[in-house]
Amino acid sequence: MIDKNRFFETLKKYDIEISEKQFEQLDKYAEILVEYNQKVNLTAITDPEGIENKHFLDSILFAKNPLVKGKVVDVGTGAGFPGIVTKIFKPEIDLTMIEPTGKRCTFLQYALDTIGIKANVVKERAEEAARKGFREQYDVATARAVADMRILSEYCIPLVKVGGHFIAMKGDGEKELSPAENAINKLGGKFVQIEEFNLPDNSKRCLIICKKENQTAKIYPRNGGKINKSPL
Repeated sequence: MIDKNRFFETLKKYDIEISEKQFEQLDKYAEILVEYNQKVNLTAITDPEGIENKHFLDSILFAKNPLVKGKVVDVGTGAGFPGIVTKIFKPEIDLTMIEPTGKRCTFLQYALDTIGIKANVVKERAEEAARKGFREQYDVATARAVADMRILSEYCIPLVKVGGHFIAMKGDGEKELSPAENAINKLGGKFVQIEEFNLPDNSKRCLIICKKENQTAKIYPRNGGKINKSPL
C-alpha cells in the first residue's frame, strides 16, 4: 500500500527510524484504512503518499516526543490518529482512545486486532469520560484536529494527572494559544512550549505542550453544549 523506500527516505529527513515490523504494521493499517473507508467515513486522505505524510509522519512527530510515555489518551481519535501510530512507534505505552462514534470505534477495534496491537477503545464523549473513572488518570492527553484550543483544553486537561502533559496537535499553534491560556490555567495547566515543524508539502504543524500543575476543579469539564457555546 505505502511506498517503503519513499517513506523511509522521508523519515530519514526527520531523523526518525522504524523497524521492518513497524513498517509492516503501518502498511497494514493503511491498507485497512482505505478499505474500510469505503463503507465508513474515516478520512478524506486515501492516497498512499498522503497517508504516509499527513497521517503517519504527522503522528510519529508527536509520538517521538520524549514526554509521550506511560498512560496516553487520544481524545476524539477518529480513525486512530495519532493513537494507533503512536502505539506502533512506542509499543510500551498504555494507550486509550476515546471516540464517541460507534462505527469508528468498531473500526478502531478491527484495526487493532488486524495489526496485532492492544489498546483500549472507549466509546464516550471526552467530557463524560472525565467525570468518570478516566479523570486525572493519564500521563499524556492528546488530540488532533478536534476543536479550538480553548475547547480542546477542557476536553483534555481533566483527563491528565498532576505532573502529566496535554499535548495538542495543531496547524497554526500561535494563533490559537493566546486566547486559550486563560482556559489552560483555569483547568490546572500551564503552557510550556510550542514545537513547530513542516510536513514534506510545507504545511505547518505544531505541538502545543502544557503541563498539568494542579488538580482540575470539580466543576470542569462542563457539559459539551456549554463547552462549545461558551469556551473558557
